Amino acid sequence: MAGSKSDPYELDVLRAAIGQATSIITTTPLTEVYLALFTGAAAADGTGTEATGGGYARKACKAAWGTPANGSVSNSSVISFTTFTGSVSAGAPITHFALMTAATGGAATYWGELTDATKVFGNGDTAQFPVGALTLTEQ
Repeated sequence: MAGSKSDPYELDVLRAAIGQATSIITTTPLTEVYLALFTGAAAADGTGTEATGGGYARKACKAAWGTPANGSVSNSSVISFTTFTGSVSAGAPITHFALMTAATGGAATYWGELTDATKVFGNGDTAQFPVGALTLTEQ
């Protein structure tokens, strides 16, 4: 027999992933969530080739997410990384993102491919995601 999650449960999964209080799932909200950039696809277990060098660090972004509705949630404010101080990932294009539970290490909760998978970052550049640029979907 096949089954599916209810809509309220799906919304709670999204709330838990972005550190918001849940209504069905009993959990303590994450203190913070972090956006990570990758030069290749992030795997289901959160592994992959995360960006390195050039002053890259994951960006804390818990406050940047809207309220989940209709099975998805998007960033409701601009997410900007700190200005890079050198070449990020030796000039390799940043192609993917993941939402992580810690500033280093931790677990990935969601990941996806970026629309512009050709962007490279160097000294003085800033990775920035406008409102609505990142959407997490629960199915």
